[in-house]
Amino acid sequence: MLRIAKEALSPGMKLAKPIMGRNGMVMLAEGTELSEKWIDRIQDMDVTGVFVEGASEPAVPLADELGGLETRFATVQHEPYMGLIKKIVRGHIEGLYS
Repeated sequence: MLRIAKEALSPGMKLAKPIMGRNGMVMLAEGTELSEKWIDRIQDMDVTGVFVEGASEPAVPLADELGGLETRFATVQHEPYMGLIKKIVRGHIEGLYS
C-alpha cells in the first residue's frame, strides 16, 4: 500500500483504504477502482492524498539509510542503551525494505 498525492492519481488505481469525510462517513470505499470521474471528485475533496494498492518504492536505497543510521549514532555509541536503540532502529529500517 502506498500513499499518493491526489494530483498524482491515475485511472485504474485501486483504493487500499477508504476515503473518509470529516464526519466519518465513507466517501469512497476500499477497493474502488479509480476512474477519471472519481479522480475529479477526489480533487474536489479536502484530502491531500489517498492510499492505493501496490508496493511502494523506497525513495532512498537501503545502503544509504543504513549509512545515515551509522552517521546519526556515531557520536553517541558510548552512551548507555544507544547500541540497543540503534539495533532496534536498524531492524525497523531493514523490515521496511523486505
